[in-house]
Amino acid sequence: MQHAASNMAAPLPGRCAFFVEKKKRFCKMIVGKGKKFCGEHADMSVDGSRRIVCPLDPKHTVSENKLENHLKKCNSREKDKPVYYVENINAGSSGGAEPQDRTELQSLVDQLKAAVTGLDCNVEDGVLSHPVLQVELSNPKNGDSAHKHLKQQSSILGHLQDLGLLEGGRCFVEFGAGRGKLSHWIHEALKTSQDLQLLLVERCSTRFKVDGKHQDVGVEFERLQVDIQHLDLSKVPLLQTKKLPLVGVGKHLCGAATDLALRCLLERPGHEEESEPRHKRMRTMDPGCGSVLGLAVALCCHHRCEWRHYVGQEFFLKQGLGEMEFSAFCRMSSWATCGLRLTNQDEGHEGSDLVRSFLCRFLSAAEREQMGRRCKELIDAGRLHFLKTKGFEGKLRRYADPQVTLENVLLTAVAASP
Repeated sequence: MQHAASNMAAPLPGRCAFFVEKKKRFCKMIVGKGKKFCGEHADMSVDGSRRIVCPLDPKHTVSENKLENHLKKCNSREKDKPVYYVENINAGSSGGAEPQDRTELQSLVDQLKAAVTGLDCNVEDGVLSHPVLQVELSNPKNGDSAHKHLKQQSSILGHLQDLGLLEGGRCFVEFGAGRGKLSHWIHEALKTSQDLQLLLVERCSTRFKVDGKHQDVGVEFERLQVDIQHLDLSKVPLLQTKKLPLVGVGKHLCGAATDLALRCLLERPGHEEESEPRHKRMRTMDPGCGSVLGLAVALCCHHRCEWRHYVGQEFFLKQGLGEMEFSAFCRMSSWATCGLRLTNQDEGHEGSDLVRSFLCRFLSAAEREQMGRRCKELIDAGRLHFLKTKGFEGKLRRYADPQVTLENVLLTAVAASP
């Protein structure tokens, strides 16, 4: 093979002999002892051990003659479900249809305009902070992105403290935990307290987790890799030990994940709604997890909400609205933060182009932004209604400046007074 344009006349010692035409050089991956090619290019070898794409995960390859053994230990294989996994336990019911023509869209627009115009959903200003983050906030080594996250985490902790929820003797359940930084700062604020548990819920495997910083003796810092949709908190072993009261937290809990988290915390699976007064309905999950004291969840991505999971269905129906209207509100909510750019919800969505082009002819950019915000407020009003039916007093708070994040609304709730 001629490699005149290559900077290498031959592969480096101990490196792969495959010539990468696009980069005009040989592959730099280290090869095994006695091998000529690396694992990814082993199919170029003449020893008959051809590599094929793994049928469980196309992101990696495997030797064809080792496929059977590989499938038994591949990280992408279906694993045994943990005891707290109950499929679709927090999912709602599905159904409904999308608008099909312009006449139907016109009627839909009129309904939506009437709903957002009559909406009275107060979002209180409340940018708070907590002293435990002051050192990091003052650290010049933190870049702009890190500084913005720290400001949001500080404000969330400030609201937890203001609500009387940031105390020891509790289990903090962080939904959509990611790296777990919010739980990290909750632990830092309460590390001298007794009986503190932190349960992190995240459906994906996450790199650079902070979990390793919390392996001290006496610290109960546990992570569950499970979708909130399938999580039964009453079956989590950690919560059955001390049965501490629960506090739900989350930073930018995306779309339907907020509704799934609310169901996970506040709806008892397999039980009918009690006839007792609302203020006595603080959830105590069988067979013995603690009651729910409150929550603080930063909201985002309303365009990714789903009617099936939405906890405010009863509220919408009382307004004379249904799934079709809810779907339109969700798509329009993205106007509050990203103008007319297609959202993930819109891509490939039949009828979304009709909705967008039809509405944009009658609304200026400023009007679209305002309507987008009102759509968010209407969706969140349904969540407040749900919290009220469960015996909680919910509020919406603007917990960060728009310069820090455009998704700056925090949903808070505490048990309502008798």
